[in-house]
Amino acid sequence: GMVLGVLLAQWQAKRTGQNPETYLDFALYAIIISVIGARLYYVAFSWSDYKDNPLSILDIRSGGLAIYGGVIAGALTGIVYCKIKKINFGLLADTSIFGLLLGQIIGRWGNFFNREAFGMYYDGLLSMQLNLKHVDGDYTRSLQSLTARYADKPEALKRIIEIRENTKWIDGAEYISVHPTFLYESVWNLCLLIFLIFYSKHKKFDGELVTIYLIGYGLGRFWIEGLRTDQLFLWGSPLAVSQLLSGALVIIAGAFLLIRRVRLKKS
Repeated sequence: GMVLGVLLAQWQAKRTGQNPETYLDFALYAIIISVIGARLYYVAFSWSDYKDNPLSILDIRSGGLAIYGGVIAGALTGIVYCKIKKINFGLLADTSIFGLLLGQIIGRWGNFFNREAFGMYYDGLLSMQLNLKHVDGDYTRSLQSLTARYADKPEALKRIIEIRENTKWIDGAEYISVHPTFLYESVWNLCLLIFLIFYSKHKKFDGELVTIYLIGYGLGRFWIEGLRTDQLFLWGSPLAVSQLLSGALVIIAGAFLLIRRVRLKKS
């Protein structure tokens, strides 16, 4: 996903008259720092899982990366990179966002193969059945550690229990039935990427595409996060961090886009 993302960003750079090599150079820094940021964000909001064994923070193979942490780290890397290279940050962000979105689209399918990051109990048309014995990531621990983690969050705990109480037996194996939230987000991001590709020729200012991304992704993530059962919560509160951040991004980015459009219209 990362490799294809870099190639797509380079394609967009060439399409808009930029030097594609700039985005390969930037990616070498951004990818590494974004992975670190994604890990630190996850650990910060699930510290109870790591406080007794801090060295486990280094074991990213066991899972535990948060996209918003990666986006924040990547944005900070971009700001520093642009200052050093004397590049327009808005243009860099508008171009890089294509690669980020493609990486997100493909990356979410990793959740499917790892059998993780899915949603609450659901038995409708789009429901996904998973063999409970093979469920990985947070859900392997869900009957014990997630129950303990959400002991003071009755609504989140209710979702965990509901999944367990509605299992099905198929050919001698126990299955859970859930929302395929990885699929929802992957398809949502694909639609957003297609829109940005076609809209990019009509953008009004540098930074507009990344602003639209923040609005579009924020809206989708706010909805999808509400379906998940492995949410990260703000310390000592029942508020899901990703929903709070998504809502804030939609409001701030939406206001910024509106103000810029009004000013451009007046000028």
